[in-house]
Amino acid sequence: TMLSKCTGWILAATLVVAFSTAAHAQYLTQKAISLAEAKKIAAAAQAEAVKNNWKMAIAVVNQDGGLIYFERADGIQSGSLDVAIGKAKTAALFRRSTKVLEDVINGTKDTPARTAAMKLFPLPTQGGLPIKAGDEFVGGIGCSGATGAQDEQSCAAGIAAGTK
Repeated sequence: TMLSKCTGWILAATLVVAFSTAAHAQYLTQKAISLAEAKKIAAAAQAEAVKNNWKMAIAVVNQDGGLIYFERADGIQSGSLDVAIGKAKTAALFRRSTKVLEDVINGTKDTPARTAAMKLFPLPTQGGLPIKAGDEFVGGIGCSGATGAQDEQSCAAGIAAGTK
């Protein structure tokens, strides 16, 4: 009958709308650091290092720890290259300053828990900071080449200039 055909079409249309809405609702929108923004952050961090006569390696990573941009000062010690990347990844993946993680490990007695924490955090030494866009974590910056506090100072300068 005509009524059953109309009811069938209405039911089919309702199901199509329901399924398309459900499928659409599964996608997330995330902010991300562009290459241009990563370069801006690194440039400001490097300017802070140069101003203080520190040779610095600087890495900017996305929220998953993937390298977006890296730069190094001429004449920097080779060991600082991987350290900067490790600090940036750690800050991004754990969404906190690497100094916080360093303090946790240093405050833990030499136990299996401390050993596990040392393996869990890729590089828990001061000089890595998470990067936020508004309230959303979008990545991390890691600096290496000076003291931990000086590395962090360069990171903070990069974030301050890059996220305006």
